[in-house]
Amino acid sequence: MIIVTGGAGFIGSNIVAGLNARGERDILVVDNLSDGTKFANLADLQIADYLDKRDFIERLRGGEDFAARAVFHQGACSSTTEWDGRYMMDNNFEYSKVLLHDCQRRRVPFLYASSAATYGMGPEYREAPEFERPLNVYGYSKLLFDNYLRRLWARGELDSPVAGLRYFNVYGPREQHKGSMASVAFHFDQQLRESGVCRLFAGCDGYADGEQRRDFIYVADVVAVNMWLWEQGSSGIFNCGTGRSQSFNEVADAVLAWHGRGEKQYVPFPEHLAGRYQSFTEADMSALRAAGYAADFHSVEQGTHAYLDWLHGRG
Repeated sequence: MIIVTGGAGFIGSNIVAGLNARGERDILVVDNLSDGTKFANLADLQIADYLDKRDFIERLRGGEDFAARAVFHQGACSSTTEWDGRYMMDNNFEYSKVLLHDCQRRRVPFLYASSAATYGMGPEYREAPEFERPLNVYGYSKLLFDNYLRRLWARGELDSPVAGLRYFNVYGPREQHKGSMASVAFHFDQQLRESGVCRLFAGCDGYADGEQRRDFIYVADVVAVNMWLWEQGSSGIFNCGTGRSQSFNEVADAVLAWHGRGEKQYVPFPEHLAGRYQSFTEADMSALRAAGYAADFHSVEQGTHAYLDWLHGRG
């Protein structure tokens, strides 16, 4: 069995779809479906079983052996605006430790979601402590687990593969349940269909209107990196971006081009985000490339076109 935690969520359900595409059906999805709308992410996929996250943790702590071949740990609180530190640490740190040690006991490959939020404002995004300065408790919870692993690696205490992926700005199919945390491509598409206008932030941090830049990565590329690291048995903490930043204007332009209509509008930069907003991200992909990953990544234009084809039933 392959276990995917957070398997009804955005990246988790795409990993399930990627496993299905490789002929894998014996999949246990672990999630919290208190938001029942997430069922839609699984409705067209093939899985063997589902467990609520609380039941899963209790059974792990009770010593149950799920006979897993691999664990893709995507389950977490991913809200960068959540400031309940106890809740965040329980979901993102303690949960990850329990699952990690169970995988180590049973010699099971463990691949987990870290985040580019570990870097804070950057401007350099490389997997090294001197560049890691998170701006919120979400980013700190992810960094704390990364550092926990680093200590275990340094002491030679990890016997089976462990790979952490620092996701940058992921967008694509199966994110519709995320609300305000959905990608800008998703929001621009909604805005254009509702009002004919894509709304972008006005300039900030020295960037012109809509020219803030992020490393936007299409979710199919995220899945491909996860599958490759699993198949290779690789260990380490790796950035998972494209290595190329693109502007919010470019995302909006790609949405406008797909629809063949609409315009852009710039709104004042929100005061509550001042000092907490990444105006520039760009993954240093040296570590993943050095590990042997050679595949190309979608550009914003390519990924947005594929995403909107899927979103509107043309893919």
